[in-house]
Amino acid sequence: MSFQDPSNHSKSSQENPWIEGIKTVGISLVLALGIRTFVAEARYIPSGSMLPTLEINDRLIIDKIGYDFGSPQRGDIVVFNPTETLKEQNFNTAFIKRVIGLPGEKVEVKQSKVYVNDVPLAENYLNAAPNYQWGPVIVPPDSYLVLGDNRNNSYDSHHWGFVPRNDVIGRAIFRFWPLNRIGELNRPVYTLKQKKVDR
Repeated sequence: MSFQDPSNHSKSSQENPWIEGIKTVGISLVLALGIRTFVAEARYIPSGSMLPTLEINDRLIIDKIGYDFGSPQRGDIVVFNPTETLKEQNFNTAFIKRVIGLPGEKVEVKQSKVYVNDVPLAENYLNAAPNYQWGPVIVPPDSYLVLGDNRNNSYDSHHWGFVPRNDVIGRAIFRFWPLNRIGELNRPVYTLKQKKVDR
């Protein structure tokens, strides 16, 4: 029975520090790309369409797996790929807006408010009340109506239509920059109730 000399084994197992460094960097890149592709990624805000909630150059973490276990909800701030209509207009970068209308819902903008199924939606996050009339429309199956919080200065669903579920990349969940505004981006609590019908 033969045995290896422990001292010889330790010498052979030591690698050049450069090779170890390259391996470490390589593994880190693979993990980072895997996380960015499947789990979460960082995004920044390039426009003022989501003011005052999100400011230009805010940095956000986007959850990319949460919707694998559930659907977008009203109030979620979502990042999505350009729809077919937006692609036809030569948009090729992702958008960020707030989900307002869910599949099958009737949505209308009138009297400076958004109405969902004929009930006004209380929105305390807006920059200003909408100054336009729009709708009513019915949100198609597997699609969402999205609007910017800067309601009168946002290129959103009331201009170009609905976001198919397959175009949704994920939900903005955390702002990590600037440091004085760091924190979670929580879903608003709505008190949307159906009107009672006399029978």
